[in-house]
Amino acid sequence: MHKKLALIGLPLVVLLSACGGSDPFEEEGGEAGTVVIGSADFPESSLLAELYGRAMAAEGVDVEYRLNIGSREVYYSQIESGNLSVFPEYNGATLAYLDDDAPSTDPEETNRLVEEALPDGLEILDSSSAENKDSVSVTSEVADEYDLTTLADLADAADELVLGGPPEFETRHQGVVGLESVYGIEFGEFRSLEVALLTQALLDDDIQAANLFTTDPQIAVEDFVVLEDPENLFGSQNITPVINSDQVDDTARAALNAVSAALTTEELTQLNERVVIQNENAADVAQEWLEEQGLA
Repeated sequence: MHKKLALIGLPLVVLLSACGGSDPFEEEGGEAGTVVIGSADFPESSLLAELYGRAMAAEGVDVEYRLNIGSREVYYSQIESGNLSVFPEYNGATLAYLDDDAPSTDPEETNRLVEEALPDGLEILDSSSAENKDSVSVTSEVADEYDLTTLADLADAADELVLGGPPEFETRHQGVVGLESVYGIEFGEFRSLEVALLTQALLDDDIQAANLFTTDPQIAVEDFVVLEDPENLFGSQNITPVINSDQVDDTARAALNAVSAALTTEELTQLNERVVIQNENAADVAQEWLEEQGLA
């Protein structure tokens, strides 16, 4: 069964509460026996939810979808409370959320630290080799003008530049906080923008640097320069499902792990291109890939 409930983020929740309306998470989880899978509010996260959700459904699991919820600061508590059963996550970002002081390291050590930091009742499943990191990216013109190759090169130029990114990037260690503490980078301004608006803002020179995901197909299309991260601020970012242990049985776990085993960074980038550039439906793209892999 394929059920969808599209949600927007925290502002609506707050507004509804203030107006006496209902919180979209007021009802705990889905129906008994249903696995509720969520996504953040950017295309790749919704695509991953479709991939993992449809793989479970193909094995007979009753799946409900809650897509476009918002940032980690919004959805994490919903996994812990049981309103969400499964969330396709990124291991390094999960670790940074749970422990600001945790080191950026390799996938195996990152997962060990995540497992230690997760509260009782939550766990991670197998990580995929597919990885998508945060980045600070610039146009080739800006890279040439300021001689930018790595994040360290920004230290002397950043005060003349505007950095754009989603609002949570301003307050995260794997964001503006870490750029300042690790690299000594202080931008002239941070401009909060939806992920979907960052590419055009860069092209229009409204911003001169952007927090883009490294699997964003627009990077290659627009010849953007992803600045190297020699201090490994952004760490390992392998696709790794976080689950509420009591709500995910062995059948569902096996289906989730099978997707993680099959997915690669190259394939994820190609799937993103179909959704973001070619405007194909994420559910259709996910279903086709799963059938090609023998997972649906």
